Amino acid sequence: MRFRFYRASRVLVFKTDIENHEKVKLLKPVFDELHSVIEWSVDTQDVDKVLRIETKGSMTERKIIDLMSTIGVACMVMTW
Repeated sequence: MRFRFYRASRVLVFKTDIENHEKVKLLKPVFDELHSVIEWSVDTQDVDKVLRIETKGSMTERKIIDLMSTIGVACMVMTW
Protein backbone atom coordinates (compact mmCIF):
# COMPACT_ATOMS: atom_id res chain seq x y z
CA MET A 1 0.00 0.00 0.00
CA ARG A 2 1.33 3.43 -0.94
CA PHE A 3 0.61 6.60 0.96
CA ARG A 4 0.81 10.05 -0.47
CA PHE A 5 1.52 12.88 1.88
CA TYR A 6 0.29 16.30 0.94
CA ARG A 7 1.40 19.42 2.66
CA ALA A 8 -1.73 21.04 3.98
CA SER A 9 -2.64 24.49 2.85
CA ARG A 10 -3.16 27.33 5.31
CA VAL A 11 -5.30 30.41 5.13
CA LEU A 12 -3.67 33.63 6.30
CA VAL A 13 -6.00 36.51 7.10
CA PHE A 14 -4.96 40.16 7.36
CA LYS A 15 -6.51 43.53 8.12
CA THR A 16 -5.33 46.02 5.46
CA ASP A 17 -5.68 49.57 4.20
CA ILE A 18 -6.73 48.44 0.69
CA GLU A 19 -9.56 50.87 -0.07
CA ASN A 20 -10.25 50.32 -3.76
CA HIS A 21 -9.79 48.17 -6.85
CA GLU A 22 -6.75 50.14 -8.00
CA LYS A 23 -4.86 49.15 -4.87
CA VAL A 24 -6.01 45.53 -5.27
CA LYS A 25 -4.37 45.53 -8.71
CA LEU A 26 -1.00 46.18 -7.04
CA LEU A 27 -1.21 42.76 -5.38
CA LYS A 28 -1.55 40.65 -8.52
CA PRO A 29 2.08 40.84 -9.74
CA VAL A 30 3.34 40.20 -6.21
CA PHE A 31 1.21 37.08 -5.69
CA ASP A 32 1.78 35.85 -9.25
CA GLU A 33 5.49 35.53 -8.39
CA LEU A 34 4.85 33.47 -5.26
CA HIS A 35 4.41 29.80 -6.09
CA SER A 36 3.29 29.09 -2.54
CA VAL A 37 0.19 31.28 -2.93
CA ILE A 38 -2.71 29.15 -4.14
CA GLU A 39 -5.45 31.75 -4.07
CA TRP A 40 -6.03 35.21 -2.63
CA SER A 41 -8.83 37.75 -2.27
CA VAL A 42 -9.52 41.16 -0.78
CA ASP A 43 -12.86 42.23 0.65
CA THR A 44 -12.83 46.01 0.20
CA GLN A 45 -16.42 46.22 1.47
CA ASP A 46 -15.45 44.87 4.91
CA VAL A 47 -14.57 47.48 7.51
CA ASP A 48 -11.17 45.77 7.96
CA LYS A 49 -10.45 45.50 4.19
CA VAL A 50 -9.68 41.80 4.70
CA LEU A 51 -6.96 40.09 2.67
CA ARG A 52 -7.23 36.28 2.64
CA ILE A 53 -4.42 34.17 1.25
CA GLU A 54 -4.46 30.40 0.83
CA THR A 55 -0.89 29.14 0.89
CA LYS A 56 1.11 25.97 0.77
CA GLY A 57 4.63 25.45 1.93
CA SER A 58 6.51 27.79 4.17
CA MET A 59 4.74 31.12 3.57
CA THR A 60 4.53 33.12 6.80
CA GLU A 61 2.50 36.05 8.02
CA ARG A 62 5.72 38.07 8.44
CA LYS A 63 6.70 37.50 4.80
CA ILE A 64 3.28 38.71 3.59
CA ILE A 65 3.44 41.80 5.81
CA ASP A 66 6.94 42.61 4.51
CA LEU A 67 5.87 42.09 0.87
CA MET A 68 2.83 44.31 1.30
CA SER A 69 4.90 47.09 2.84
CA THR A 70 7.19 47.11 -0.23
CA ILE A 71 4.19 48.08 -2.41
CA GLY A 72 2.75 50.57 0.08
CA VAL A 73 0.03 48.39 1.58
CA ALA A 74 -0.30 48.35 5.34
CA CYS A 75 -1.48 45.06 6.80
CA MET A 76 -1.54 43.20 10.06
CA VAL A 77 -2.57 39.71 11.08
CA MET A 78 -6.28 39.52 11.88
CA THR A 79 -7.12 38.52 15.41
CA TRP A 80 -10.65 37.95 16.51
